[in-house]
Amino acid sequence: MMKFFFMLLFMIPLCFKKSSFWLNQYMYMMMSFLFLFNFSYNFMFKNISYFLGCDLLSYTMMLLSFWICSLMLMASESVYYKNYFYNLFMLVVLMLLISLFFTFVSMNLFMFYLFFEMSLIPTLILIVGWGYQPERLQAGIYLLFYTLMASLPMMISIFYYYEKFNSLDFYFMYYLIDNMYMYMCMNMVFFIKMPMYLVHLWLPKAHVEAPVAGSMILAGVMLKLGGYGLMRVMPIFLKIGLKFNFIFVIISMFGGLLVSFICLRQVDIKSLIAYSSVAHMGLVLGGIMTMSYWGMCGSLVMMLAHGLCSSGLFCLANISYERLMSRSFYLNKGLINLMPSMALWWFLLCSSNMAAPPSLNLLGEIMLINSLLSWNWLTMMMLMLLSFFSAAYSLYLYAFIQHGKLFSGLYSFFNGTLREYLLLFLHWFPLNILILKSEYFSLWL
Repeated sequence: MMKFFFMLLFMIPLCFKKSSFWLNQYMYMMMSFLFLFNFSYNFMFKNISYFLGCDLLSYTMMLLSFWICSLMLMASESVYYKNYFYNLFMLVVLMLLISLFFTFVSMNLFMFYLFFEMSLIPTLILIVGWGYQPERLQAGIYLLFYTLMASLPMMISIFYYYEKFNSLDFYFMYYLIDNMYMYMCMNMVFFIKMPMYLVHLWLPKAHVEAPVAGSMILAGVMLKLGGYGLMRVMPIFLKIGLKFNFIFVIISMFGGLLVSFICLRQVDIKSLIAYSSVAHMGLVLGGIMTMSYWGMCGSLVMMLAHGLCSSGLFCLANISYERLMSRSFYLNKGLINLMPSMALWWFLLCSSNMAAPPSLNLLGEIMLINSLLSWNWLTMMMLMLLSFFSAAYSLYLYAFIQHGKLFSGLYSFFNGTLREYLLLFLHWFPLNILILKSEYFSLWL
């Protein structure tokens, strides 16, 4: 794992080289490719050291991070061509990737916590530095304080765990804790990061105000930090989880349904995609909280699928925004006449978002529905409604934008560029091809 860290470290001077934007993007893509060679059937003994280690869960999340970061630069062409401090932009993206790298491959709970919190800073800089409207300051404050609110209790609970059991290594964390305060302090920060319904208000704000790169990394990787953290610490809360997990399953199921209703009333494209993330991550949270093998594997698949699909949708929203200078549903109409080729990508990614075959979202939803129904058959009602409304708002998003009367005075006709089609293909292709190797996602427990 250190070899990848050194590669990232030595890319810092490259950020300041004049006109090295596409070279940076190429290096991230190459790193994703090199990281693929690290795949192993037996992660336990291959990628491990005292400080850094990598099982299938962290491997998948890390690969997703490299991939999304390379696509972030590809999507942010305007930052480069309009010369919006692109050297600083590349540095911030690199710092974010380094913090995510250590978050996912740290084998120690405290090191994980440290880098988990550190990843907040580059994200904040991205939103406040390259956002579109003055409201980005408020969005940044929301993001910061929601996370910080639960951050200190988690640190104290980590110290308490260390004092009691003398180790913070994930490998040795098998002492069960039967303490409600500890349970809430340790997990609340992950609930906020996912985000769970009721503590999700920072997400739509942050997405709407963030530049396309900020939205992509937020949807693609940052939300996964919450699910990853929960999967890591849930084994020590098995006993208390049996008593209290049902509360969070109910909140995530019911919240997902309410958020789906909110999606159907949105007038901002980015806002709709952001709220749909809350609904999907609610399912993931429900799967983790069942504490079953199906639930854990389903959550991993769903996190990977959502990372690619949601990120692709934000790219599409940005492509429309760059042409029309608006994200409003009422102005983005009749786009099938303006950009017919782009309508295909809207359709493909919207269909993936509602878990149509052969996307990875479908596999994730099937596994999560399995886990939740085996946990309690009463979840059937909520899951039924969730699946239905997931299709409803995805179709609403597609139909409202692509069809309708064109206001010819507002638009100029301009087709998509090769870069944009490649960008969308690199989101969609892994999302739909990985289902052919879905057996790998059951290797990690």
